[in-house]
Amino acid sequence: MRPTPRKKPTITKSLGALLAICLAGLQFLAVFLVVYTSYLTSERALLLHARDLLRDVGINTIEHSKGFLSPAEGAAELAARLAQNRVIASDDPQVLERLLFQQLQIAPQFAGIYFGSEDGNFVMVMRTPEGPGEFRSKIITQRDGKRLVQLIWRDDSFGIVEARVDPEDPYDPRQRPWYKKAKAQLTTIWTDPYIFFTSQQPGITLAAPVISNHEQGFIRGVVGVDIEISMISHFLSRLNIGQHGKALIIHSDGDVIAHPDLNLIKAKNEDGTLRFANIREFEDPIARAAFAPMANDGLLTVTEETPTEFTYEGQKFVATVMPKISDTLPWTIAVYAPEDDFTGVIKQNRSMNIWIAALVAAISGVAGLGLAHLIYKPVHAFAVRSTLIAQGVIDPSDPQPRTYMELERANTTLVREIVARREAEREYGQTFDQSPRGMAQISSSCGAFTRVNASLCRMTGFEPDELIGKPITDMLLSASSDSPPQIDAPFKDFVGNREMRCRRKDGSLFWVAVNSIIVNDADGNPMHAVVTLDDITSSKEAEGQIVQLNRDLSHLARGNTMGQMATGLAHELNQPLTAIAQNADTALLILNQHAQPDDELHEILLEIEKQSLRAGEIIRALRAFIRKDAGDRSVFGFGELLDQSLRLVRAEATEANVTIESEIAPDVPDVEGNRVQIAQVIVNLLRNAIEAIAYAGSNERRVTVRAWPDAALMTVSVKDTGPGISPTINLFAQFETSKPDGMGLGLSICRSIIEANGGALWLEERSEGGEGGAEFRFTLPLHRTA
Repeated sequence: MRPTPRKKPTITKSLGALLAICLAGLQFLAVFLVVYTSYLTSERALLLHARDLLRDVGINTIEHSKGFLSPAEGAAELAARLAQNRVIASDDPQVLERLLFQQLQIAPQFAGIYFGSEDGNFVMVMRTPEGPGEFRSKIITQRDGKRLVQLIWRDDSFGIVEARVDPEDPYDPRQRPWYKKAKAQLTTIWTDPYIFFTSQQPGITLAAPVISNHEQGFIRGVVGVDIEISMISHFLSRLNIGQHGKALIIHSDGDVIAHPDLNLIKAKNEDGTLRFANIREFEDPIARAAFAPMANDGLLTVTEETPTEFTYEGQKFVATVMPKISDTLPWTIAVYAPEDDFTGVIKQNRSMNIWIAALVAAISGVAGLGLAHLIYKPVHAFAVRSTLIAQGVIDPSDPQPRTYMELERANTTLVREIVARREAEREYGQTFDQSPRGMAQISSSCGAFTRVNASLCRMTGFEPDELIGKPITDMLLSASSDSPPQIDAPFKDFVGNREMRCRRKDGSLFWVAVNSIIVNDADGNPMHAVVTLDDITSSKEAEGQIVQLNRDLSHLARGNTMGQMATGLAHELNQPLTAIAQNADTALLILNQHAQPDDELHEILLEIEKQSLRAGEIIRALRAFIRKDAGDRSVFGFGELLDQSLRLVRAEATEANVTIESEIAPDVPDVEGNRVQIAQVIVNLLRNAIEAIAYAGSNERRVTVRAWPDAALMTVSVKDTGPGISPTINLFAQFETSKPDGMGLGLSICRSIIEANGGALWLEERSEGGEGGAEFRFTLPLHRTA
């Protein structure tokens, strides 16, 4: 029965409008793309040029700063070396004053230069534009406990303009930060920038120690240079960075130490003294918006060139931050400029071109309406036919309406896809229904069965109609409890492989391996889950038998070891106890031969004899008790027992890279004996072979197990490719072993077990010229059928 055709949507109007819009849109998009591509290309080129310009400004500022400050470092170090080598007399204030005066005249960027000695003497020459003289010297000398402070103003030719003494001046160079730091580091140092008290201008101090040539590590004094860095701000003010761009220098602590507007970098402390303004309080709002966010915890640490973009009051800016100049000068060069300085013209041009593109698109849209009407009819017919075929209303082989060649090809492809889909659905249905594994589809909304196959019904005992609509949680139980698993739609936590228990219709339980996947639709939403169930009850039972056998082996090994140790100890202790009893009896005989025997000694000897005899009786009773524990004997299949034993040592063999080969016929007859004890012997012999190969580092790492019936006995061989057994070792003697950490009871216990089960255990002798390694053999009685 074919479904009733659905009402068709208004394909005519929507498709015609779509064609008209598309034609107009394509025209607009073509013009817009040309305009916008040209704009983007030009804008990108200009922005790259802007970044290069900002970078060049940063590099030029760094080089200018270095060139401005490097003469000071050379002058200070030169003065220090001259004083150190006594080329000039640093202890002669007049000579030293003239030297410093000459240095100050040579370097116009110097605000002052001075020398402080270790004994407290001080000579300084500084510029004083507002004083009675162009230069002022300050000389502090201390002799015979007297301190003299002289202030001398000089003209440009070193002539004295004014001189006076200041007895109230407490200045001590040794207490100044620049002196302490240079003395501590014994190298040229730079102080952090600060505002000079006298000139109220930003500056920095450089100091170099004068080290004594006579005593290692002893300094004679420190040469210092004060440098005004306001000239760097003047340099920044002369830079042309677009129309409105600016550059500034920020110290690593966030203080702005240079800016085109020199007044902005100064701020007042509460006591009225001046300091540098921090970038977070800086009065240039654009610089603050650009660089304040980079100051983490008040510190500005930039390790590489960092270009950025930011917006301030709706205007876009580009900025670049350079890494610090050096470790001694942790200054960061920061540059910003408005983006419109570089791209303003092309933005105006872009707006005009977009309006032109809109006009062209409108004209094209009107023309496209007529073209859309011509295209519309055959496309509409194709859409209707495709919908009907997809719904199964018409057959794909029915004649199709006349349309475009491309639509005819698309129709052919669509028909093929529909046929292929139906074929795939048919094949999936056959695979689902005929699969030997239990399969089911689970609803993604309620977790109930929506489709099941015959294998699942046979497995659970339910009929298909009994399972449809039944929640899967009513049948599955967790592996560790009798509670159903927590499964929430759409089963995200249930996807994958797991082992669970399943409840049949009669209430019995069996083990299943559950594999589940989620089937999603084209949008990624879950439609249903596909679950497969495999009955693994037999394999779980086999695993349980192996676990139980391993448990029994561990218990038996402990019991056998203790019993063998007790038997050995009883045997070894019987002889000294017998000697003690005989010696006590002999002592009593000798004591009774005396005329007056000591009664107390007589009692002691009688007690010794009595206790030694009692100890012997206890040991004999212990041996008799151990010998009675022979264990239960039964008939079992040797092949199955060997397979389970091999699983117990498989992990050890894999770790030691040893291969275990079993050469046993599938129809080997059953044997009689204690099953657990025989398993212990097999495991012990296999482990001994693996350890022997591992200790020796043999190239060929293989253990071969063979078994064959011979008359009334089954003979079992365990052969390895290890180094073999040394002839000096008595293998089956108690407490004798070749292992450094062995007890020497393993083979002795194995022989006792095999003999107790009616067999024999021995080491097979190697034939002359035969292969290396060791081969142990043991026999077991075959089961005799009536």
